[in-house]
Amino acid sequence: MHPKALLDTCAELIRLALLFDQPSDAVAARFFRDNRGLGPRERATLSETLYAVLRRKQLFEHFAPSGSGSRERRLAILGFSGPRELLNGALSDQEKDWLDRCQRVETADLLERHRHNLPEWLAQPLRAQTGDDFWALADSLMTPAPLDLRVNILSAKRADVRQELAAAGIVAADTPYSPWGLRVQGKPSLARAEAFTRGAIEIQDEGSQLLTLLLDAKRGEMVADFCAGAGGKTLAIGASMRNTGRLYAFDTAAHRLDGLKPRLARSGLSNVHPAAIAHERDDRIKRLAGKIDRVLVDAPCTGTGTLRRHPDLKWRNTQASVDAMAQTQAAVLQGAACLVKPGGRLVYATCSLLAQENEDIAAAFSAANTGFEALDAADLLAQSRIPAAETLCAGPLNGREFLRLWPHRHGTDGFFAAIWRKQP
Repeated sequence: MHPKALLDTCAELIRLALLFDQPSDAVAARFFRDNRGLGPRERATLSETLYAVLRRKQLFEHFAPSGSGSRERRLAILGFSGPRELLNGALSDQEKDWLDRCQRVETADLLERHRHNLPEWLAQPLRAQTGDDFWALADSLMTPAPLDLRVNILSAKRADVRQELAAAGIVAADTPYSPWGLRVQGKPSLARAEAFTRGAIEIQDEGSQLLTLLLDAKRGEMVADFCAGAGGKTLAIGASMRNTGRLYAFDTAAHRLDGLKPRLARSGLSNVHPAAIAHERDDRIKRLAGKIDRVLVDAPCTGTGTLRRHPDLKWRNTQASVDAMAQTQAAVLQGAACLVKPGGRLVYATCSLLAQENEDIAAAFSAANTGFEALDAADLLAQSRIPAAETLCAGPLNGREFLRLWPHRHGTDGFFAAIWRKQP
């Protein structure tokens, strides 16, 4: 594709994504379906340019008025992720000069909002929560996330899979915390990798893998993944149960559970039972009340811990959506708690960075449910032989109560988890 045509195509994709009427990955997927003539390199440039614009939207919109052409074209120039010599082939001399001037601006000369590229509803609480770490966090959220894999322990060993991937030209290293994880260099295509097609690996962030270790489901138990979605954690839990017992995968969206079916087929699991429910008070839930050994509530959330992967979320959410989400989270957690049998374990988790969706929800639940005893996440991770477990945790009492993962500290997505044991 000619550089000018490629830049124009980037601008059109950006225009569609900035409508924010659907997730940016869905916008890109539909755009590529509608433009099947695009090659792999062109699709990669388009995707990376779009995500660069979404990550630095406030900065680029600060620069854009000084340029020429449409707003989307100026944003595409600023975020263009292909080689500069390719971009130069699409630019006038005036545009080249403008881009050079923008790139020479010193970070120290920018306003704070143009440096951190976060909306105020998000920047303010994160600054309050992280203090001196705020800028390290903000910088990390503007970088791409690594590609993590979980090895299916039912059918493979991590070292063997790592060697198999290396033989296929895919370089991976053990993740620092999860005993099942591999972190891949670059962005290789895994869909056709033999390890993937036979179910030996699944794409899953290391932080998500640690939630399974906190749940610590045992052989033969009855377990519920209360907000299963497409089932990434469900598969990890089923493997940790060694394909025994009974694992319910609940979700209110049947179409999300449909995504679990091909993954189940690859995994070799037969102990998973997907079930669509209308809400947390569904009759299926009532029939299982007090019977479940372990319940994971991976609650719906704003997803701010995944901004490296989904930078559009910071522009699509608002404080009002955080408030509404917190109400939903409290209701979902309370509804799921009725499933737990005496002596059983309840884990509440989100991929949000915000205390309003995390510590605040956990504190309110503990206050209202004195029959549930809070457990220290650091102790549970240490029992699973996770290295430096205490560095993965935080809390107001002893700093060990909650799992608290941060992109800038741990290299994972942002995750939170609180754990309780239902008293006999």
